[in-house]
Amino acid sequence: MARYILSQKCLFRFIRGSNNSQRFTKNNFCAFSNDSIPHVIHDRQNQRFTIACDSDDKSVLKYTFRGDGQVELISTEVPESHRGKGVAAHLAKAALDFVIEEDLKARISCWYIRKYVDENPHLGYQAYIKD
Repeated sequence: MARYILSQKCLFRFIRGSNNSQRFTKNNFCAFSNDSIPHVIHDRQNQRFTIACDSDDKSVLKYTFRGDGQVELISTEVPESHRGKGVAAHLAKAALDFVIEEDLKARISCWYIRKYVDENPHLGYQAYIKD
């Protein structure tokens, strides 16, 4: 059984192997191969998620706590050389998964994160969004 997860221009195919193991495969147009799916780092102290794109460049999603169990997802910044490769989608997913894991409500100020939520209703993030 295969399931497709769309994120910006990157399409991963989720495959359940014969021994019930799970692995990702990539289609030719995806920027990340199986061995280089980006590692998202959550820096709680500085309230941001980052992906190291190159030795000097980092992609960043910034957030802030608003109180009463609310967090504001402020912005995503991806270096121009890495735009359109699914990097922002990985950041958005990590931040929204954090919202769910911590049982928070999110306000979204970033247009890209709003787009990601709207384009992926099957992931259930809408229930955690506060307008």
